[in-house]
Amino acid sequence: MTNYQAIAEQVAEACIKAGRNPADVQLMAVTKTVPVPRILQAIADGATLLGENRVQELAEKKSQLSLPFGGGGPQGAVGVHMIGHLQSNKVNKAVQHADMIQSVHSLKIAREISKACVKQSKQMPVLVEVNMGRDPNKQGFFAEQVHEALHEISALPGLNVQGMMTIPPIFDKKSETAQVFLQMYQLFVDMRGKKMDNISMSMLSMGMSDDFELAVAQGSTLVRVGSAIFGSRI
Repeated sequence: MTNYQAIAEQVAEACIKAGRNPADVQLMAVTKTVPVPRILQAIADGATLLGENRVQELAEKKSQLSLPFGGGGPQGAVGVHMIGHLQSNKVNKAVQHADMIQSVHSLKIAREISKACVKQSKQMPVLVEVNMGRDPNKQGFFAEQVHEALHEISALPGLNVQGMMTIPPIFDKKSETAQVFLQMYQLFVDMRGKKMDNISMSMLSMGMSDDFELAVAQGSTLVRVGSAIFGSRI
């Protein structure tokens, strides 16, 4: 069994343990600094969704992989999401190459993405990044800012808000991480219940290599796993 297959099995087991359907949680292979041959092996092992942190790396790898791309992997295609911090000067290229941008961390960057989408005649699925742990070292909206942010972002042309993402602070105790995930899930359910226009609120992206099982237990619908699949980053 390969690393990707082992992690996929662990995700499925975490779903079953939490009383959830494994089909309701996507596994993303995070490919930052991972060479193309290893990415191709992960795809051969079943990966249909890739995540990149850097726009230039996303564009270069996409051209080198020479695969059918689009969305989250329908009909054999591979989805590629931008998950890293996005700078204004990289927005045009991100919109050109990404199937989704998960890191909409501010109204300013949302407006820049919207402008690029209009220019490229493209609809971009996005996730709003939430700094649920109020970590000063991380980007994103605080919980109390999310409702207003969603309202403003959903009105921007070219954007289709499909949910939210978060990265918790680094804690010593798993219980503290689980608490942040639970709070994020509660916010997600609350925002979904408001049924805002142009917001599907169907995706909650949380959980990485060290905590994806906790995230699944607390309601994540997409986990972003890199080092557990590919080993430590270069």
